[in-house]
Amino acid sequence: MSRPPALNSPFLLGFETIERALDRVSRAATDGYPPYNIERLARTESDPERLRITLAVAGFTRAQLEITVEENQLVIRGRQQDDRERTYLHRGIAARQFQRAFLLADGMQVLSADLSNGLLSVDLVRPEPERIVRRIDILARD
Repeated sequence: MSRPPALNSPFLLGFETIERALDRVSRAATDGYPPYNIERLARTESDPERLRITLAVAGFTRAQLEITVEENQLVIRGRQQDDRERTYLHRGIAARQFQRAFLLADGMQVLSADLSNGLLSVDLVRPEPERIVRRIDILARD
């Protein structure tokens, strides 16, 4: 059974990309690992207003983490390998992989990424758009 389009109003023209984005978000995995926070950081004298995504990635080194932007999607991956030289009597901390994706609005840019004390922070900014008013000439066809 096909799902009716969410944005099927005749007044919403050209919003197919938004509908595809909503589909992509609804299909996203519900895996809660790694846990994350998203916060809004206020504008300061030296920095614009920005968003910060913070993921709890304890046990991962900088070399085991990868951050990419793929088609307006911020993708954060972590890859750990089992250390076969160790013999565990009890293993409660598993070496695991993860992929966490965040859909970005048009114009969003990654400012920086920082790994400190097991927390990976990624700062995002949306540059202020220029307000453009364009006059459209009306042709008279008499």
